[in-house]
Amino acid sequence: MHSVRHAMAALIVIGLPLLGCEQEKVVTKYHPATLAESGQAGIMRVTLDGRAAERIGLETAAVREELVTLAGGAVTRKVVPYGALMYDKHGDTWTFTNPEPLVFVRQHVVVADIDGDRVILSEGPAAGTAVVTVGAVELMGVEHKYGH
Repeated sequence: MHSVRHAMAALIVIGLPLLGCEQEKVVTKYHPATLAESGQAGIMRVTLDGRAAERIGLETAAVREELVTLAGGAVTRKVVPYGALMYDKHGDTWTFTNPEPLVFVRQHVVVADIDGDRVILSEGPAAGTAVVTVGAVELMGVEHKYGH
């Protein structure tokens, strides 16, 4: 009887440390986007990783200067695709610029007119600036941490 008890005690003493040898699983949370200060009050710089940009189908287009007809006649104005225009909860108008690969910064725009799929701006990014035309809603969500 003593030998059975000794054998069981030995198994317990040997087995307990082995329970702790099970590898701990480290779960690393995937962060597809990061935020940083942009240097402008209330506006964050959003950086996506390549997978995130691909998943949301992110697309950009360049701001163009075009001769347009407004109430005052023909004038040259900056034009962006309608998909680049965002409205915030106050009704202010914005677009996301793409100053470098996978980096996006919200910029205020002033709309002079909307003509079909074109937004004619009286104020906005310089001609040639890349603006987001698909995926801007997701960028706004990231910047304002919706869903977090």
